[in-house]
Amino acid sequence: METLDAPVPEVRSESEPALVEELGQNADEIVVKVDELEKRLNEVEQFYSKTNKKQSNASKGSSAGKDNDKDKQLPSFKRRQLDASRREAAAAKRMQDLMRQLSAILRQHIMGHKWAGPFMQPVDVVGLGLHDYYEIIEKPMDFSTIKNKMEAKDGSGYKNVREICADVRLIFKNAMKYNDERNDVHVMAKTLLAKFEEKWLLLLPKVDEEEERRKKEEAEAQLDIQLAQEVSHAKMAKELNTELDVIGKRLEKMRETVLRNCRVRFRKMSTEEKKALMTVLTQLSPDDLNKALLIVAENNPSFQATGQEVDLDIDAQSESTLWKLKFFVKDLLQSQGKSPTSIGGNTTTTTVNHNNNQNKRKRETNDAPAKPSQKKNKKPS
Repeated sequence: METLDAPVPEVRSESEPALVEELGQNADEIVVKVDELEKRLNEVEQFYSKTNKKQSNASKGSSAGKDNDKDKQLPSFKRRQLDASRREAAAAKRMQDLMRQLSAILRQHIMGHKWAGPFMQPVDVVGLGLHDYYEIIEKPMDFSTIKNKMEAKDGSGYKNVREICADVRLIFKNAMKYNDERNDVHVMAKTLLAKFEEKWLLLLPKVDEEEERRKKEEAEAQLDIQLAQEVSHAKMAKELNTELDVIGKRLEKMRETVLRNCRVRFRKMSTEEKKALMTVLTQLSPDDLNKALLIVAENNPSFQATGQEVDLDIDAQSESTLWKLKFFVKDLLQSQGKSPTSIGGNTTTTTVNHNNNQNKRKRETNDAPAKPSQKKNKKPS
């Protein structure tokens, strides 16, 4: 005869709350992981969306050749990165050389000129009483400021030779703007500016050549960046596929766990199991019996769990209610150190013993003196 503790196929050892908590934790972890993957997926999609737009602007005839070139360039990407670093260092060195050449021109032909004195230091606005100087001149400039900026080592110096040229012109244009054409300072500034422009034209071809070379190198560097991004996003896409497979397996495992437990919990309970369950319920303490009746009431709103006597039709209960009751009494007996198998056995005998105990209690009540009314007990019938 099947008892309350009859083996159930594939029942998990942990209790239902523990199982729910475990599934909840797994679900939370997966949600966090999916959010992370979604952000990375959006990044990959945006990158390839921009890449496709750029490719669509190119001619169809050249697109195939570019794709082939890209495939050839990918294996040598590390070498291209090293070449780009070398090109950057070489370009910086060439620009420094151009700035040194311009500095030499300034020293020999401009700063060494007999008229260069008024322009070597910042204008003494206060000493000369030039109260309107800053209203007319927005950005003062002088050769000592240019020299300090050329020698700066903290990154605040000039980045290219054209910046120096612009500041030299600013020195003389400021003087010409503030002073009248007949003023000596105006004449001196105009003369030195013309001399500077003459010398600058000699250096300009080298500057133009360097700038054109720089544009080509920057285009190559941009291609390297594009290739690096494609390699990175291709790797990211591959990793996304792998991680999605892992999540898919975890979800499938969770699905199997849920389905397995649902099949176990909601399979149809046998008649013998119902009898064994009813036997245990009749032997519960009033407090535990109240808890069991609350389980019934939760799943059956029409069930009344109050009154002196409660009629519990075990056959009328849903399968989910029966299994909740079974797990409840099983956990209860285990927590009390009792073996559920000891409650099972022959249900007819258990019922008789229960009735005999009930009759005995009735006889003792009849033989005893009259007492006030007792507390109402609930018992399933």
